[in-house]
Amino acid sequence: MNRAEHVAWVKERALKELEYGDPGTGPTRALASLSSDLRKHPDTADHPAIVLGFQLAMNQHLKTPEQLREWIEGIN
Repeated sequence: MNRAEHVAWVKERALKELEYGDPGTGPTRALASLSSDLRKHPDTADHPAIVLGFQLAMNQHLKTPEQLREWIEGIN
């Protein structure tokens, strides 16, 4: 799997966690999934989204599921 395919897979899994997860834990699970999965490929193991997503969430910049979805979809 190349880098682009891996990133697409990571985003798909994170969005599923966001969509189908419990409303109280879905966003956290989506970010955890994204971070964990990005680390699984050598070309994305140090992707800036791993840290940035948690920083944005902790600072209330990803307050709604819609904001998180938009952010995840924009990762490349």
